[in-house]
Amino acid sequence: RPRLVGAGRRAEAARAIEHGAAYFAQLQDEDGHWPGDYGGPMFLMPGLVIVCHVTGCMDQVLPATHRQEMLRYLRNHQNADGGYGLHIEGHSTMFGTVLSYVTARLLGAGADEGWVAEARAWIHARECGAVGTPSWGKFWLALLGVYEWSGLNPMPPEMWCAPYALNPLHPGRYWCHCRMVYLPMSYVYGKRWTGPKSDLTEAIKEELYASRGGYDKIDWEAARSECAAEDLYYPHPLIQDAVWWGLSKAEPMLLEGGSLHWLRRKALTEVMKHVHYEDKNTRYVDIGPVNKVINMLCCYIEDPTGLAFRRHKARVPDYLWVAEDGMKMQGYNGSQLWDTSFAVQALAAAGPEFLERFAPALRAAHAYVDTSQVRVEASGSLPEHYRHQSKGAWPFSTQDHGWPISDCTSEGLKAALVLAKLPAEKVGAPIPAGRLAECVDIILSYQNADGGWATYENTRSWPWVELFNPAETFGDIMIDYSYVECSSACMTALAAFREQHPAVRAADIRKAIARGRQYLLSIQRPDGSWYGSWGVCFTYAAWFGIKGLLAAGETYASCGAIRRAVAFLLSKEIP
Repeated sequence: RPRLVGAGRRAEAARAIEHGAAYFAQLQDEDGHWPGDYGGPMFLMPGLVIVCHVTGCMDQVLPATHRQEMLRYLRNHQNADGGYGLHIEGHSTMFGTVLSYVTARLLGAGADEGWVAEARAWIHARECGAVGTPSWGKFWLALLGVYEWSGLNPMPPEMWCAPYALNPLHPGRYWCHCRMVYLPMSYVYGKRWTGPKSDLTEAIKEELYASRGGYDKIDWEAARSECAAEDLYYPHPLIQDAVWWGLSKAEPMLLEGGSLHWLRRKALTEVMKHVHYEDKNTRYVDIGPVNKVINMLCCYIEDPTGLAFRRHKARVPDYLWVAEDGMKMQGYNGSQLWDTSFAVQALAAAGPEFLERFAPALRAAHAYVDTSQVRVEASGSLPEHYRHQSKGAWPFSTQDHGWPISDCTSEGLKAALVLAKLPAEKVGAPIPAGRLAECVDIILSYQNADGGWATYENTRSWPWVELFNPAETFGDIMIDYSYVECSSACMTALAAFREQHPAVRAADIRKAIARGRQYLLSIQRPDGSWYGSWGVCFTYAAWFGIKGLLAAGETYASCGAIRRAVAFLLSKEIP
């Protein structure tokens, strides 16, 4: 039951809002967004360091001050047992420890330094040793020249030459982050490219494999399937092992001198076409940090002095963040638009009595939301490059990045609609209705057959494709799935748009929200919760689930699902 709040408590709440917003406004960047630390994963920075090393641009891209801060980051996030996790709060894994060890050595740390020796001891204490690093780790070690390509499961670039139609396994049907990582990986694998040998790489080889009797004693065929127990989140099913075995036997025919080498050349050309498309349409930022640095390497392999490689080097700083724990590579080039959209909605929700105080921050944020909308469609044929439409959407980070995402598009739209209700002389002129209508077109186009919304694109294949997920460390990465968070964001955005523009696509919006409602009801768990994929899993998902149902016209009184969700949240309240 609601509790009555006295005038004293209301005044106290008002002071808290004003003080909090005043502090928050001090953190706003001059262009209107709120910058933030988007770090955490421990497997991102190693890829950048390895690529800078093998391409010889370490001093240019990561000068001494950067390297010093990166070493500090590694020291600060070493676990008590000497190892490193998949992320800064995770238990030690072979993936995290091997890559962090190699990174430390490439950044200038000595093998005999105490913390470096502790990491090496952690590796040697496991029976599998460094050979047990999962497939992504094996890839990085191989291109550095401290692992053999024959010890990797195949990543054939030829899959990009297969027909798309009626082919549920075509990479164009994969979740975009998955396909954009394995795209350049397949190029490097197909070329069997390895960086130059040096005294340092030879020393790293000795250090990594001492517990296995030395590098020359490794059975590389057997090493393909080795994975440390700490890393094995997704064990390969037998069908996948059979496929990798068959492809590994066919691989020699595709290499130089083999009877099918013409097919490999054709496939590598096709892959680089897509690499360049991704680079140009993201202004060399790329969709994420993993494919960013591998694309950068592909451009170097193709032309070490070319413009593409030089442009890549110039965009590396977009991913770097220095904080009290050192310098890291972020999991994206930032969360600028996402954070700004929520900030706008929060400041506006404080009420009209705070408008004068918050107006400068809202005006600056409005300018950022305005300029961040994707105004130009990706170049060329979208189907040919497996891209969803972009024009009218909002990205997670910046317009330069440009990849549209369903929930970011929706939160950007909601921020624009909130700002349109406020006086233009205070917060700036509203974004034109035509541009908002284009955004609605994008949101409607994202809805899946199940009534829900996925992340970047529609779901393009079936869950059984996960049988061929080659990454032992990550699950459910092969296709894009519908999520409670994305679905709710889209539903609330459509409802907010309908309120201000009731004549625009009214029937389509009504139908989309009704289908979204059914989807949210279908995935609610018996205990009233929803399983979230971001944030504080169940609490975050409950927020979105409830908000989505409210946008569909449900209330606490009318909807048993909302009442069960509230009961679930109350049952988890800390006394």
